[in-house]
Amino acid sequence: MSGPILIFDSGIGGLSIFDEIRKALPDQSYCYLFDNARLPYGELEESVLIAGCVELICEQVARINACMVVVACNSASTLVLPALREQLSIPIVGVVPAIKPAAQLSKARHIGLLATPGTIKRSYTKELIEQFAEGCKVELFGSSELVMLAEAKLAGEEIDLVKLAQQLKPIQITNLDTLVLGCTHFPIVAKEIQQVLGQEVTLLDSGKAVAQRVCFLLEELKRDAKINQQSDWSAIYTTTTINEGLTTRLAEKGFTTIVSRSSANLG
Repeated sequence: MSGPILIFDSGIGGLSIFDEIRKALPDQSYCYLFDNARLPYGELEESVLIAGCVELICEQVARINACMVVVACNSASTLVLPALREQLSIPIVGVVPAIKPAAQLSKARHIGLLATPGTIKRSYTKELIEQFAEGCKVELFGSSELVMLAEAKLAGEEIDLVKLAQQLKPIQITNLDTLVLGCTHFPIVAKEIQQVLGQEVTLLDSGKAVAQRVCFLLEELKRDAKINQQSDWSAIYTTTTINEGLTTRLAEKGFTTIVSRSSANLG
C-alpha cells in the first residue's frame, strides 16, 4: 500500500495544479514539495535543474512512500521526466503547455505562449508547437518576473497592475486571441492578466487536463490495490523559513503540516 500523491514545483505555482486535483480528489492524501530555494527555475542551467529536481523528488518519494509524482512545473517537466522515470517505478505526471487546445480554440489562428524563459527556449516546446499548432501563428513570451509576482500575491501582497501591464506590453501589441499560460505560477495571477489584456483574449492552462490524468492513474493504482486512501496534507519547502503570509495561504488551502525540508527529514 502506498502513501500520498507528491506534487512538486519550484514555488507556489504548483498550487494551481493542486487546486484542480483536489477538486477531483478531495479525500486523497497530498504532499506539496516546493523548491523555493532555487526559484525561479526558468533561469537555471538545465543540468543543475535536472540533478536538483531528481534528488529532491526521489528523496521525498522514499520518505513518504508516495504513490504518484506530479511535476507541477512546466520548466521542470520539459527536462526532468525521463531522468525521474529511470529512478522511480511509480506513475509520474508532467505539465504540458496547452498548445493543442489553444490551436483548436483560436478563431484568429493566432495564439501566444506565456512561460518562463527556460520553457520558451526548450526543443520540447518547439516540438509541441510543430505537432499541434500547424497553421497557427504562435508567438512566444518569456517572463520570470511574473513568477515572482505570483509568489508575492499568494503571500498576501497586492499586484501592481501598472507593473503587470509593462510585463504584458509585448502581448498587448499583438492581435492574438488565445494565450497559453505555460507556467503553473501564472494561473494564480490570471485574473490580473485578464484585466490587463481584456476579455477578447482567452487564457488557457493545463490544470484540468493534469487532474484528469491523475484521476485515471489513481484508479489504476486502486485496482491494483497499491494505494491507501488518506487525507493528510503536508507542505515542504527547501529554504529554512517562509514568510507568515505564505504559511497562512498554505494553511487556508488545508495543509496541516508546513515545514522545511531539513525539519521534515529529521522527523
